[in-house]
Amino acid sequence: MMQTGPHKVVIVGGGAGGLELAAKLGKKFGPQHVFLVDRAGDHIWKPSLHEVAAGTLDIHREGLSYFMLAKDKGFTFIFGEVAHVDRDGRLVQLKPVFSDQDIEIFPARNLHYDTLVLAVGSKSNFFGTPGAAEHAIALDSTQEAERFRLRLLHQLVTANQKKTEHADYVLKIGIVGGGATGVELAAELREACADAVFYGLNSLDPQRDIQITLLEGADRILSALPEKMSVAAQQLLIDRGIQVKTSVRVARVEPDALYDANGARYPIDLCVWAAGIEAPIFLKQLRLQTNRINQLVVDRGLRTEDPAVFALGDCAQVPWDNTTQFLPARAQIAHQQASFLLPEMARRIQGQQSENRNFRFRDYGSLVSVGHSRGVGSLMGVLSGKSWFVEGLLARMMYMSLHLMHHFAILGFARTAALALGRILMKRGAPRVKLH
Repeated sequence: MMQTGPHKVVIVGGGAGGLELAAKLGKKFGPQHVFLVDRAGDHIWKPSLHEVAAGTLDIHREGLSYFMLAKDKGFTFIFGEVAHVDRDGRLVQLKPVFSDQDIEIFPARNLHYDTLVLAVGSKSNFFGTPGAAEHAIALDSTQEAERFRLRLLHQLVTANQKKTEHADYVLKIGIVGGGATGVELAAELREACADAVFYGLNSLDPQRDIQITLLEGADRILSALPEKMSVAAQQLLIDRGIQVKTSVRVARVEPDALYDANGARYPIDLCVWAAGIEAPIFLKQLRLQTNRINQLVVDRGLRTEDPAVFALGDCAQVPWDNTTQFLPARAQIAHQQASFLLPEMARRIQGQQSENRNFRFRDYGSLVSVGHSRGVGSLMGVLSGKSWFVEGLLARMMYMSLHLMHHFAILGFARTAALALGRILMKRGAPRVKLH
């Protein structure tokens, strides 16, 4: 069939994979071919949301504007949230956008596509736990991370006041889920709370008066990663005064307490839920195959049953090589999938025949940040096939380099270097923790 106009590739979701694909395609083909849709105006690398929640990373300074990136990289950015996808008419229907004062900024719109790439990520999975959605905060978006930061600030101020009245008062923070997000948040909170007391919260002893408890349902934290990483990370958390409780399945969440399956009660003032993920529910409305956590089922070429629709990242169930397993939700996988889809999208834009290629994930290992001075990790030797365990400052520095590599994929070397230098200089004139 002859193409009558420019082939439009619409990418929904500006996370790690979606944004990298849009930036690389836009640079090559321009805004008439490449469209990126996201409901936020700024991009934050999702693995750093625990820093936003703790207040050690300011989204108003660290976020990358999609509008700026669209201008620089040559794609068209559409600000909005998906209401429905009409696959028959090849239309993405967007909800209207309102300001904080409920003033309509953008009306409901329809966006035509020739190829649709869904990269909408994931959100927290409460597994139907009573009270979890109402009383726990999930760090699955910048908005939720910022909401937690403001709640934490309120609780710290309240605790500081109560401490003057009740000498034995302790602020209790509960984290449900001992995966990478829960572990990183626990360590980041301990350091952030220690710094916060220098900004007028003089009555609090951060080590004694702020209790952080991490609850994990499996028999060890970081259960999806090598056991050596779990042991090292748990010891680092314990060394920081964080209580780690494994084989604890949370059965109910109330405003002031968590209850496990055995009826044990864990008092809390603030609860974070980091126990699992699921893809956005609207994916089930596309009349495409999905799994029990709403992920789109795709083949090894990241194709859905509809030849015009692809999916990548956390919202896709992708086969893991020749095994019966599926790829986990990790930023490095989304990054590799974006690079994999680039030539396929280029062929479509140029009106060329598609190639039947299969995505193959190359595991370079895992790194987990345990505070700003320590980390743990398992690095895969691509040439030797062996793995190396790293920890301490080296692991933390390597973890930080992942963020820079993500920026490099979007901005290039010069812009990334300038941005990194600017952030180092800005930190010298800004508080360690954001308190406003």
